[in-house]
Amino acid sequence: MAYYSYKIEHDFGLAPNPFGGYCTLAVCKSDIRKNKKLRIGDWILGTGSVKLNKLHQLIFAMQLEEKITLMQYWDDSRFQFKKPVINGSLVQMYGDNFYHKDKITGEWIQENSAHSSEGGNINADHLKTDTGGENVLISKLFYYFGEKAIKVPDAYLSICNEGRNIKSTSIPVPIADDFINWLTNHYSNGIHGDPINWKNHK
Repeated sequence: MAYYSYKIEHDFGLAPNPFGGYCTLAVCKSDIRKNKKLRIGDWILGTGSVKLNKLHQLIFAMQLEEKITLMQYWDDSRFQFKKPVINGSLVQMYGDNFYHKDKITGEWIQENSAHSSEGGNINADHLKTDTGGENVLISKLFYYFGEKAIKVPDAYLSICNEGRNIKSTSIPVPIADDFINWLTNHYSNGIHGDPINWKNHK
């Protein structure tokens, strides 16, 4: 079992998307989603940043249970709920299931979404990054705290990524194992708070 940790700069319920009974990572973080070493059973950890005023706080943790392509995600009946509705609720606005290929040209289509440009026009930068990730990461075993992010105890701070990229091989596995034991013994699986940046809509 391996661990992948990254620092979250904004949290809208898009990446990760913890809604509908599944925590999904379908956009952003392409380096994790396309990582050839990533295996079922590995843990993905997202901790807060100075920008969010949540440094060294756990925003979410998920144990990878399934990995599928963006096209499989688009077609899967389980995840139709995650297709965005821009004029809908906040959960619908930040749906993460918005990429599929034109059946004739094979080109990627980016539906109107939180990653589109104004007016639903394609945002080429997001499209390149998101589709470059290749896969969607899925789990029902997750802990999402959002605005109620919890302080990572000092004994486990080495799980936190202090840089901009992914932290993985430098995470001490025994410490990460102990952290997961601590987490699962102290908190229930599922959603504990709203996304941090939703306060901008209130």
